[in-house]
Amino acid sequence: MRRTDIRNIAIIAHVDHGKTTLVDSLLRQGGQFRESQLIGDCILDSNDLERERGITILSKNIAIPYKGIKINVIDTPGHADFGGEVERVLRLADGALILVDAFEGPRPQTRFVLTKALEVGLRPIIVINKIDRPDCRPDDVLLETVHLMEELGAEDSLEIPYIYASGRAGFASHDSEAREGNILPLLDLILEHVPGPVANVEAPLQMAVTSIQWSEFVGRICIGRVTNGVVRPGMNVALMKADGVVVKSSVEGVEIFDKLGRVKTDEAGAGDIVALTGLANAEIGDTIASVENPVALPRTSVDEPTLSMVFTINSSPFSGKSGKFLTSRHLRDRLQRELESNVALRVEEADAKEAFKVSGRGLLHLSILIETMRREGYELSVGKPEVIRRQVDGKWQEPFEILEIEVPSTDVGTVIEIVSARKGQLQELKAGTGTHSHVQFLIPARGLIGLRTRLLNASKGEAVMNHRFECYAELEGEIPRRKNGVLISQIQGKATAYALWKLSERADLLIAPGTDVYEGMIVGENSRDNDLVVNPVREKKLTNVRASGSDDNIVLEPPRAMSLEMALEYIEADEYLEITPDSLRLRKIWLKETDRKRNPIRG
Repeated sequence: MRRTDIRNIAIIAHVDHGKTTLVDSLLRQGGQFRESQLIGDCILDSNDLERERGITILSKNIAIPYKGIKINVIDTPGHADFGGEVERVLRLADGALILVDAFEGPRPQTRFVLTKALEVGLRPIIVINKIDRPDCRPDDVLLETVHLMEELGAEDSLEIPYIYASGRAGFASHDSEAREGNILPLLDLILEHVPGPVANVEAPLQMAVTSIQWSEFVGRICIGRVTNGVVRPGMNVALMKADGVVVKSSVEGVEIFDKLGRVKTDEAGAGDIVALTGLANAEIGDTIASVENPVALPRTSVDEPTLSMVFTINSSPFSGKSGKFLTSRHLRDRLQRELESNVALRVEEADAKEAFKVSGRGLLHLSILIETMRREGYELSVGKPEVIRRQVDGKWQEPFEILEIEVPSTDVGTVIEIVSARKGQLQELKAGTGTHSHVQFLIPARGLIGLRTRLLNASKGEAVMNHRFECYAELEGEIPRRKNGVLISQIQGKATAYALWKLSERADLLIAPGTDVYEGMIVGENSRDNDLVVNPVREKKLTNVRASGSDDNIVLEPPRAMSLEMALEYIEADEYLEITPDSLRLRKIWLKETDRKRNPIRG
């Protein structure tokens, strides 16, 4: 039988199509909250990094009571690099809101999350969002979305319910011309078309752990959906691991989701999304079952990582000046703790001493981990990102991705030239809306490293690129490396304006006067393709003779500012990015020039 008092629904979409903003409107108009509880925008993006970057990184669970029915809403990330979050939480839901921008239409992540939703049998509802945009085309976008669903094998794609909405303006309507109203028609559509969860409270307990949280007070918190039976505080359960081992344990506390938080309950039954405490050995994918009749549920399968980096200790002369966690033991413990909740991550010991090979879905996936560790007080060095290759039938294969670029029509030729040089194969070129064109390529994942910066420079910041994993295919040829060499400091000290002024004649500077430097640290980009060892701390020799015009004020251009992602894309195989809580520094792996000559590292 199905429960009629609960609806479990996930909101899935491409990045920046308005998922979290739509949830804001559902919360504000649900009538269950005080105004003081809903301050600001993107209420569910509570993480500092999420607010700074304007993207959802971690999936969130909330519950909205409506007409006597509890609607459990799961907000999922929209960026392809966080697909691991999407894949595991979709099993909590029975339906999915497929959110599509009324101007952009379906994008790479729309296809990815839709494929995963259909695989687990979710009942889809199409929501054409942002219909209040002046350049919107809601009817065309609806047709494109239906065609995409038909292509992906959705049953009765023409019968899938749909609605038009504006999350920011807070209304939903079945009329694409509507520009006002409220969001309640969307809630009514959910109640009408999303089925309640199949529930058998008489059966033995079964619940798959889909998420792990950590609390300083109660320890590990296991989140998942009760598939069969009931769970109560103090109940003895069997924890079924991946290798078939069964561990007997006990549930200390049971909480269900209520509004923006969780509340304790004496019992949760099949269909409820719950948070359990007391299960110290539980991991994502484990099944919590009854002791009398333990039966494991299928484990959640997550796509394999495509990119890896070396994480190692910070061995520079400035190590320990700003961080609290410096040793390889600190690094190992932190990465192992991340593995408990980040199912798309892989960590293994690297060949080098005190180093770890960390693999993930993409550069953003790994850079978010690095930024989080940095803010927690860790110091570390990371190497150049490398794609993960595999051998099939004696031949090496590498990951390929579908790359879609929206670019001004005047820059299409330049974009094709840049991407083609990185082994990208043009698949589609069509006129977009307005003055922009849509270009699609199949490109090796290697070719994406460093591509975003080049495209933004070539298009004066107007290019928008999205990509998603497509397949593994036979290894392509060499990808062009960084054309320019770098300037390497030969001495430790404080950079002077006089020395940098002389260096700026032949290089782009990466540091400003007054910056502390050390031997082996990269201070600029050479105008030629070779590395150059320089002295950035040299001071002007003072004499008693003064000549007219010789002592003019030194004017330097601002140094090139690099974000964490830009720095990761910039470094080569013989370089590290040194990361501390208050700075990012580029350096050579071997700091001394004699060591670099004795131990050359080639990419």
